[in-house]
Amino acid sequence: MPDLKVSLSDEELQRLEELGHREGLSVVEMVRIGIMELLNQPDEVFRATAKRTLEKNAELYRRLA
Repeated sequence: MPDLKVSLSDEELQRLEELGHREGLSVVEMVRIGIMELLNQPDEVFRATAKRTLEKNAELYRRLA
């Protein structure tokens, strides 16, 4: 597996370390989880279609609520 170097500010690293400590994870694990979350998001076409559908049917959804 290739290595990846990421530059973070001292504040960003501290926040990652604190969050990782609370969750029982290392900084590397936290970064890996963040990347996987990003990669697992729906692609932009799906997002655009979903947004258009929700906006188009907003009144119907309001009435059904």
